Amino acid sequence: MKVMRVDHLQVMPDPLGLFFGKVQRQNLVEKGTAGLVVAMVKFDPGAGNRMHAHTGEQILVVTEGTGVVATEQEEQIVTVGTIVYIPANETHSHGATKDSAFAHLSIQTPGDTKLKA
Repeated sequence: MKVMRVDHLQVMPDPLGLFFGKVQRQNLVEKGTAGLVVAMVKFDPGAGNRMHAHTGEQILVVTEGTGVVATEQEEQIVTVGTIVYIPANETHSHGATKDSAFAHLSIQTPGDTKLKA
């Protein structure tokens, strides 16, 4: 067993150019036995990420504020308690609204991330 606290959020390197605005992340589980990566991600108001896709699945659990989750077909406003399932290879984006900070727990299966061309 490992007990963790979300208190070491930091701006992470962004070699893909995925993020805009201030985005902080704390990895909680890095490729555990099931291959899962679990991280807390916090966006300042107006911050987010660009359209991208993962080759694995992703689940977002909203823990703070108000955010926007979008695909190429739709856009949803999400709030605390919302859970979002993103299938592998679905192009999507997520981030804070302009008026609210936003945080979510990200749970991902193994895979790569690719920006939409």
